[in-house]
Amino acid sequence: MEPSNWAPEHSGALRDYVLKGLSFSDIAREINRTFGTAYTKSAVLGRARRMGLSVQPRVDSPSIVPSLATAAQEDCVPSRQSLPHALQQPPQTAFRPAEPVKLRCVGVRPRLISLLELESDDCRYPYGGDKEGEEITFCGHPRRRGSSYCAPHFRLTWGPGTVSERAAVVLRIVRVA
Repeated sequence: MEPSNWAPEHSGALRDYVLKGLSFSDIAREINRTFGTAYTKSAVLGRARRMGLSVQPRVDSPSIVPSLATAAQEDCVPSRQSLPHALQQPPQTAFRPAEPVKLRCVGVRPRLISLLELESDDCRYPYGGDKEGEEITFCGHPRRRGSSYCAPHFRLTWGPGTVSERAAVVLRIVRVA
């Protein structure tokens, strides 16, 4: 069983190693070698989180920003100020808005019922309302337990973004009954 209380010297060393950019495996190895402890990578990671140290995932993908050079390579890598202006900025494609994706659900024929006809167990996936004055109707098939949508529409709504972003549906009243 690993000790739950870290000595202040161990926490200080952890802070220093995180600031130097070492991986948590390397930090555990260095602290164990220096202090004769037996901390695991997970213990070091958990302690870093409890201390509020920024824990950022390592990214191995290429970046548009030049990487930091080692001391031996410093003479070969130009400084940011000496780079041409075009290399100091992100590519222009980063500033173009992405095209909206039109979602579709294969195999579901919505009943297209109005809000007033909707029952408590009906799917609330909306159709229409994209154009001004267009009526909004709903799928109306039996909904999945614990969801507002039937199984196929639930899969459409379950994706990237937060729960509130996925659940956000803007409704407008276009005619009064």
